[in-house]
Order: sequence, then structure tokens, then C-alpha cells
Amino acid sequence: MKRRYIPFILCFTLAAIASCSDSFLEVKPRGTDLEANYYKNETEAYNGLVAVYDVVGWQSSNYVTRIGAMNAASDDHLAGGGGPNDVSQFQVFSTYTLTPASGPQDELWRRNYSGVFRANVLLQKLTEVPMDESKKKRFIAETKLLRAYFYFDLVRMFKNVPLFTAPVSTSDMYNVLQAPPADIYTQIEKDLQEAIAEPLLPDQVVIASEGGRVTKGTAYALLGKVLLYQQKWGPAATALKEVNGTPGVANTKYGYKLLTNFGDLWKSDPGSKFNTESIMEMSFSSTSAGSWGCVACTEGNVLNIMVGPRGYKAKTTAAPDYVSGWSFLVVTKDLFDAIHNDPRYLYTIANLDSLEKNGIAEYEKGFNNTGYFLEKFAGRVRNQTTGGGAKELNYPQNMYEIRLADTYLMEAEALVRGGESGGVGTRSYDLYNAVRARVGLGPLQATIDNIFKERRLELAGEGHRWFDLVRSGQAAAVLGARGFVAGKHEVLPIPLLELENTKIEQNKEWGGTK
Repeated sequence: MKRRYIPFILCFTLAAIASCSDSFLEVKPRGTDLEANYYKNETEAYNGLVAVYDVVGWQSSNYVTRIGAMNAASDDHLAGGGGPNDVSQFQVFSTYTLTPASGPQDELWRRNYSGVFRANVLLQKLTEVPMDESKKKRFIAETKLLRAYFYFDLVRMFKNVPLFTAPVSTSDMYNVLQAPPADIYTQIEKDLQEAIAEPLLPDQVVIASEGGRVTKGTAYALLGKVLLYQQKWGPAATALKEVNGTPGVANTKYGYKLLTNFGDLWKSDPGSKFNTESIMEMSFSSTSAGSWGCVACTEGNVLNIMVGPRGYKAKTTAAPDYVSGWSFLVVTKDLFDAIHNDPRYLYTIANLDSLEKNGIAEYEKGFNNTGYFLEKFAGRVRNQTTGGGAKELNYPQNMYEIRLADTYLMEAEALVRGGESGGVGTRSYDLYNAVRARVGLGPLQATIDNIFKERRLELAGEGHRWFDLVRSGQAAAVLGARGFVAGKHEVLPIPLLELENTKIEQNKEWGGTK
């Protein structure tokens, strides 16, 4: 039987949800109860919320992640790995040879619709769950925010996607139609505004055990980003200002403040997780005992082993304690040249070329080798698992979905595009230069070119660059040599399997009619 990835019916039983990771919460739903018989009490509702959060950190058994895929397609990275067919989804995206049948789009579609489906089921069930009403209202607000997050990924990746605000029956799933992108954005904004309006969604999480749960600050940040992508400059700036407060000063309402030391963002110790710069964060753990039998089930961060230098061997005590990794997502010479003289360089790029030339370490030259690797996420011996399972699958480093330097730069962009000069005395100038000052750089005018250059260096390797190139209209010029075709590669193809026996239409950029 052909395996079909119909995203709208991925989790009809709690047996499916039981394979979900426990994310920020040490809770894992158990049993094989049918979904129809579940959600009988507060504990089961809580487990359902965990299942929605779980999708944010989605990792597939073929090692495709959202951040990994978007890095592979950007000008800052090459696919790398062991050869031209190693994790082929990265390879074809990196060279723009993807087709509706090959590429990362299957996993990206599955990820986000899995999140939408779980959110819709929980929102439907919560109304009838006998539980504390204040907790229920918070659960609803969190779930709507997460549904907006998943739909934002879908619309900016695929453009024409189905819109569901309630579970769809098996009898109807083959008749679903795509909604206009404007309708998707309207629903995203509605979900976020309703989350913001809920008094019981906290401004910030103050209980350590709840680290990773979204807050009102998260909702404002995501809303500002969504509005920015629609070129609604004024409303975007207003939403982001709520998050950012006074540039360079702690926002006491939401608890946000730029970390003093940029390097502290990339530590894996528990004290560095959910720090004051983190607005939305993907949580990983070294204690889940994840094994090769189910890579997708592990709580560990697979990017930590994927991006490390292949065949790494220390030759002196001065060598970094990198784990020998799989050499994916190697850093391009172009990014190396752009960041080499920047204070963020040492925390962003692992220069194995230099280490080898100086006799400090050696490594195997993998596919697309440049000598440069992603320092931010390279696995370290000191972070290897002590909780059992395969050590390669159990690295604990969290990943930022949104952080404060990102929202500073987005607000600066919205203000400049909205007419602000970006010169001394303007808010955009202060926001932009607060990011620079944090790493010891002097002030510059906040022009659009400067802001995008700053985004590239500040957020390198974090999955933003491809989206920034596409939304700013720079992608064809920057990625043309890699195969990017204007008018085609700004969106991903609808996965081929989603078109079979359904009314879903392929995007016109990929030969369809939508």
C-alpha cells in the first residue's frame, strides 16, 4: 500500500500522540485510547497541549528540520554531508533542483499541518473538558498562538494552502480546497489578537518548570513578524515596539533584555535556556534516551551532530572539544568573508581549515567542504548525553525561534520602510545600534541595506536568511548562481503526494494552476 501523508488525519489515536516528545514539559501521553474518548480531564487536556508544542521542535527520521532545510537553501550554507545524495532533501534545495516529488517540502508540510491538526482537536475538545477555567483559557490562548505559528510557516513557504479551524472528517478530507493567502493571514492575525486579548495568557513565564511556554510577549512578537511580512509597516512596528520597549533597556513587563555577552546565547547548560533574550524557543534534552529505532522520537537536537566536522580529531590540548559530526550545512566562503572581522565570528563559525593548518586538529573533508562549520550548533563532548540512548541523538542545545535581537531589527526595518530616516535621534537608529553595541560595534545609520546585513551576521545559521532574501526581493540576485529562478523558487512546491486524489492544486510556479 502506498504510504500517504495526509496531514489532516495524522493523529487519530493517542497512541500516535504517545510518540511525541515532551518538549518543555516532562509529560508524555501514554496508552492507546481513541482520540474520541480522550480529553476527559485537566491532565489529558494538558497532555494534548504538550502534543501541540511538540511539533514546534519537529525532527523527522530522515533528519529534516525546518532550520536545517532553510539553511541549506540560503547563501550562507551548502548542504554538505557525506555525498551528493546524503539527506537528499537538503541537497536538492541547496542546488534548486527540487521538484514536487523531491525536496524538504513533504516534511515541512507534514510538520505544520500536524501542528494545525493537533491544535484544532484540542480547541474543539477543551470547551467540554471539566477543569479549572483559568487554566482552560490559558490553554486556548496558547493553542491559538501555536496554530498561528504553524499557519505562518505554511503560507510563507507554500502560499496556497488549505485553511482549517476545526478537525476535518475522513469523508471530507479529499475535497478540501486551498484558501487565498490573504485569508490565511487574516486567520493568523485573528488567532494572535485573541491570544493577546486573553488576560490569563501571562506576560512572561516566571515558573522555571514552564520554560518554553508561549506568553503575551511571544504573541506580540509573532504578530509583528506576520505584519512585517505583509508589508504592514506601521502596525508591525507598533506590535514589535510592545516587545522591544526602550532599545537596550530591559522590558520589565515581558522580561526581555539583550544578553550582555553574545556568546552566552549558544551555551547548552540549563542556566542558558529560556534566557532574557529568548521570546520563543525550541527545547531539547540530553536525558530522553533517544535511539536509532525512532530518530523522530528523540528529545535531543539532531542538528548538533549534523553540523559538526566529520572525522574530527584533536591533536593538541588547545583543540576545541567538537564531537565528530556529519558535516552538514557547511558555511560558505561568502558568509565567512562577511563575518570574519565581526565580533560574532568566533561564536558563529568553526574554522577547521585554520585549526588543521596550525596543527591543532584534523578532520575529514566531506561533501561541499569549505573548511568552515556552524559553531553555534556544533556538538561538544561536554554536552554528550548521560541519560542513555544514542549519544548522537541526545544533545541538549535549545534553538531560538524568535529572540530579542531579531525583533529589534524587525522593528527597525518596519520603521525605516514606513518612512523613518534611520538617522541619529530616530527609534530605528537606536534599535539597530543596540544590536551592534551589544557586540562592541560602533553606530551606523539604520538603512535597509545595513539592517539586512546586520540580520545576516547576527542571526547566521538560525534559519532566517532564506526568508529574508525572498521577502526583500534579493533572492534571485544572491542565489541565482545556485540555480534559484525568479518567479519560481520564492515558494516551495506543494508535495506531490498531497495532490493525488484530492482537490489541492499545485502552485503555478511549479507548473500548476493555483
